[in-house]
Amino acid sequence: MKVVLLAGGFGTRLAEYTDVVPKPMVRIGQYPILLHIMRHYAAYEYKDFLIALGYKGEVIKEYFLNYYSLNADFTVNLGSGDVTHHNTLSLDWNVTLVDTGADSMTGGRVGRMRDYVDNERFLLTYGDGLSDVNIDSLLDFHRSHGKLVTVTAVRPAARFGDLSLEDSRVASFSEKPRMKEGWINGGFFVMEPEFLDFISNDATILEKEPLELAAQKGELMAYRHEGFWQCMDTKRDHDHLSEMWDGGNAPWVPGI
Repeated sequence: MKVVLLAGGFGTRLAEYTDVVPKPMVRIGQYPILLHIMRHYAAYEYKDFLIALGYKGEVIKEYFLNYYSLNADFTVNLGSGDVTHHNTLSLDWNVTLVDTGADSMTGGRVGRMRDYVDNERFLLTYGDGLSDVNIDSLLDFHRSHGKLVTVTAVRPAARFGDLSLEDSRVASFSEKPRMKEGWINGGFFVMEPEFLDFISNDATILEKEPLELAAQKGELMAYRHEGFWQCMDTKRDHDHLSEMWDGGNAPWVPGI
């Protein structure tokens, strides 16, 4: 089963980094966040990736073309041009890089993947969100209901402390609690190929007409994920994820 990763947005709210690289290439530790996401899927044996490129897509192309040179020591024979890599961790992944247009919207990028998903069920997520969602359980849920789309619903931590008030008295205080209500779109979709018919053109926003139409038709189901989920929208988000990684507390990596 193929995994589609949306990696073409401008990332304007993370301009401290995205003036130089596209948002999915902003690093958490030594790896771009895109690679963290891919490693999560690969842990569940989903290793056939389709990356939808847009803004600064050439940076992502160059990264994967030179993956082993960028992530290992190597020796170059300047006479023959031969390169020998040392201490490499070989990856048995298949990565297809697809230019989906600099100005395409999220739905347009998904629509351009039609020829690559081979009319089969596929996985889809954004290139800027990390989670410990169990992909096998997500797929089991999707198979159980037989609808066109499953979206992973999450309840992220609130950005500010929660006060429970009784008149002017603080009855309870919780610093950055998980949201009690308000499930949101956490990405990590499962989609049937027929859903692509809901996408009109490059200007289509995935989260508007296609998913709204799927919901109206009763073809959109939510897999509730109570575990870890964190997007990287701002520098604050990036710093938080980096601190987790540097501290050895990276729940999006299976086994940690």
